[in-house]
Amino acid sequence: MYSKDELSAKSVVQLKDLAKEIGVKIKSGDNKETIIYTILDALAEASADGAAQKRKRTRIASKKEDRVYSVHGIEGENFDVMKNQVNGPAATDTTTEGDTPQAIPATVDPLAAFPKHRGRKSKAELEAIAAAKAAAIKMQQEGMKAAENTAELPTENADHTDNTESPTEQAAVSEEEAMATALASNEQPTEEAPVSDNQETEIPEAQFTADGSGNDNSELIAMLQAKMNAHNENSTPAEPKENNTPESAVAETTPDGVWSGDPGDGTDFITVVDLPIEDQAAMPTYDIFDRPMTPAATAAPASAQAPKEVSQEPEYDFTDIISANGVLEVLSDGYGFLRSSDFNYLSSPDDIYVATNFVKRYGLKTGDVIQCHVRPPHEGEKYFPLTSIDKINGRDPSDVRDRVPFEHLTPLFPNEKFELCGDRRTTNLSTRIVDLFSPIGKGQRALIVAQPKTGKTILMKDIANAIAANHPEAYLMMLLIDERPEEVTDMARTVNAEVIASTFDEPAERHVKIAGIVLEKAKRMVECGHDVVIFLDSITRLARAYNTVAPASGKVLTGGVDANALQKPKRFFGAARNIENGGSLTIIATALIDTGSKMDEVIFEEFKGTGNMELQLDRSLSNKRIFPAVNLVASSTRRDDLLQDKTTLDRMWILRKFISDMNPIEAMNTIHKSMQQTRNNEEFLISMNS
Repeated sequence: MYSKDELSAKSVVQLKDLAKEIGVKIKSGDNKETIIYTILDALAEASADGAAQKRKRTRIASKKEDRVYSVHGIEGENFDVMKNQVNGPAATDTTTEGDTPQAIPATVDPLAAFPKHRGRKSKAELEAIAAAKAAAIKMQQEGMKAAENTAELPTENADHTDNTESPTEQAAVSEEEAMATALASNEQPTEEAPVSDNQETEIPEAQFTADGSGNDNSELIAMLQAKMNAHNENSTPAEPKENNTPESAVAETTPDGVWSGDPGDGTDFITVVDLPIEDQAAMPTYDIFDRPMTPAATAAPASAQAPKEVSQEPEYDFTDIISANGVLEVLSDGYGFLRSSDFNYLSSPDDIYVATNFVKRYGLKTGDVIQCHVRPPHEGEKYFPLTSIDKINGRDPSDVRDRVPFEHLTPLFPNEKFELCGDRRTTNLSTRIVDLFSPIGKGQRALIVAQPKTGKTILMKDIANAIAANHPEAYLMMLLIDERPEEVTDMARTVNAEVIASTFDEPAERHVKIAGIVLEKAKRMVECGHDVVIFLDSITRLARAYNTVAPASGKVLTGGVDANALQKPKRFFGAARNIENGGSLTIIATALIDTGSKMDEVIFEEFKGTGNMELQLDRSLSNKRIFPAVNLVASSTRRDDLLQDKTTLDRMWILRKFISDMNPIEAMNTIHKSMQQTRNNEEFLISMNS
């Protein structure tokens, strides 16, 4: 039997195979739930048909204690008679309301049909009487079998006294059986009584075969026959009812319970064989819940008792069935772990152990993005170990092994522009102004210089969504260092990029570690020819974190900046480059100015000349609610001639000369009004002729 949960766990194909095995027809249009209920119905019907029948009610023969005694006339004591039995006629009305008329003829005397006469009966008459008695006994036995079969029917309202004999009838039958057995033993060989069909077990008395000991009792049997013949000759005829009823026999007993006609010579009780009665029918074969009990184990042949060799199924191999991915971090001991982006590439329970042999075989480095298969940890292991590698940075492992390190790649000026105005859904005034006045190319090192509350985060979000919509081949990462937690949530929900964050409530060591592994990941992807864009907000706070964790060198600059603390943030920002023969790393970072901190001014001065694109935001524009608050005169891109066509360059040359004498507010108002009247930058440049 299958339960519903076991069937629900199987697939539709397995369910159809199971239905085919049990003979259930499944339609092609049936769904999984219909197939499950059809199989359950079929299994329930099969179990109901094969259920074990209730056991039949059987008679339990009471075991009485066997007594061995000798009788000498009337002096012996008969233990077969109850001590407190009252002498006298017994009640003759023993029938019940449920008695059937078929049981009445069983008590009729079989000798009533023979003529009554005085004197000794002839030999023919004796044989006829014995035959009549045997026939009557046989009929009585058949009647008892029929009565037992009727009583054993499983009816609820059956009466226990139906088709049963009264005690007087059973006593008469027992006397007739004893007399017939004694007569038949002298005249003809004993015939075995037929065994009923309902008898399930063998009775030891039926299996007994007489041996030579039967000759010792032959003389006693002959003496008993002679006494019976003499008694028949001397007895006077009496009424059949009086001679053949057990009441007369009881009346002839003495007060001690001994028959008055007992000869006292031992011939009234002849022991032929003493066999213990084993009533197998009394052994229960069903328990209280009508379930068949397990029968006792019988002696099986040696071939059957030999233990069968059970072939053990091999244990299921869980290797290479779980796929995983992560960013590799190689430790100083040579082995590494795959870090999960869900935990910002820090240590977590989801880490995957990478053995040293995998690191050496495939030439793995910190930052490699690996797609692999793992196995469950064995006992005593803490992590899921890596078993096989499918992809490294999206490439085959054989292609990645011989890659050129990032430091040895040839950097070039950006010569391919990121289109920010192609998709109408992400095109707005901010992206149009950036695309026209400060174009961003693949491999650009862009720096957004901004005062507080000038809208730098919103501007960076618009640029990121525009690049993601128009350049799906680029891999975008948004790195938020020392930012507010609510900005992290908003950025993760509104930007189509991978967001890695370390909020301001985290220690500086966490800021540095996350920034380092993000940069290494970007380098490894660039080595494999990918275009990667990193949005860093902000590089000023990252430099503060490096200054916090840097060891003291003894040389302190203005504002408390260590002389060696700015080396690593410079390395981070300087990693942006366009690679010859494919691949680029673009970094767009924000730098804070006018915060009132000397440290921020020093940091900005250190990064001021390192970028090749600068976009400055003005607080005066944001105060007048003019967005984007871009200072158009101070914003530009180096070598923009590699990114824009000649017509656009010529028109932008004229436009810049036109707004060069204006202050930031006047210039932005002029460009803002003209751009609102056109749908795209091409239409705006054409409208300049008018």
